[in-house]
Amino acid sequence: MSLFITSLNSGSNGNCYYVGNHTEAILVDAGLSCKETETRMKRLGLAIEKVKAVFISHEHTDHIRGVEVLSRKYKLPVYITEATRRQGRVKLEKDLSKTFIANEPISIGSLAVTAFAKHHDAADPFSFIVAGHQITVGVFTDIGTPCQQLVHHFKQCHAAFLEANYDDVMLENGGYPYYLKNRIRGGQGHLSNAQALELFTTHRPAFMSHLILSHLSKNNNSATLVEELFTKNADGVKMVVASRYGESPLFEISSTGITQECGKPIRTRAEQMVISFG
Repeated sequence: MSLFITSLNSGSNGNCYYVGNHTEAILVDAGLSCKETETRMKRLGLAIEKVKAVFISHEHTDHIRGVEVLSRKYKLPVYITEATRRQGRVKLEKDLSKTFIANEPISIGSLAVTAFAKHHDAADPFSFIVAGHQITVGVFTDIGTPCQQLVHHFKQCHAAFLEANYDDVMLENGGYPYYLKNRIRGGQGHLSNAQALELFTTHRPAFMSHLILSHLSKNNNSATLVEELFTKNADGVKMVVASRYGESPLFEISSTGITQECGKPIRTRAEQMVISFG
């Protein structure tokens, strides 16, 4: 049995991550418009009708932009804490607004989704692990520091979306004001390339097959830099850099370690140029 994963978009312009099996799926965050979410899933051959719930990590716009329309159109339950819903002013139909409790799994068909607290400058921020068919996938972005809970859950993952937001030198020498640089690197902001690499090289399990490097900064990082840095330390793990301009391929994750890339988006030449050079 397998789980299928893709990043529909990853970055400060929108975040949305898909994890599912052959019959049901969930989204972690809905930072794309409903229309764009539909378009990207269709390009990957994914039926949006398989999505049975959306889990929201925190209230920043790049994680909630499309959730109201998506939930209303497809009658999708949205799992969101009250503090996050209130701070983000998220308006949901009453019967579709659900909540969750840290470290208590929620069953979505044969998938089990577990939230755990993380360090980020938001009202009530959480990361998630999704388990099913003896496979575990983690969604770990917008993290100020790699706490012990993150380490514990990372060690369980066959695949993970892991933030590699900024390069230390690029951030320091870049044009951001000093207060913003400190917000990003101050323990409640984002993970650097170095922090993400340390987590991976020190704590990755032997059965991990895929690492999707996520939420790269447009101004303080480089996809080429991240790919080179992690690929030379991959030790057999498939390294993928999630784009802020389009969806990643669809990957099949198996508990046996036999995995494959099972779907690539079909794009026009203009779309390909945006993703390659945008």
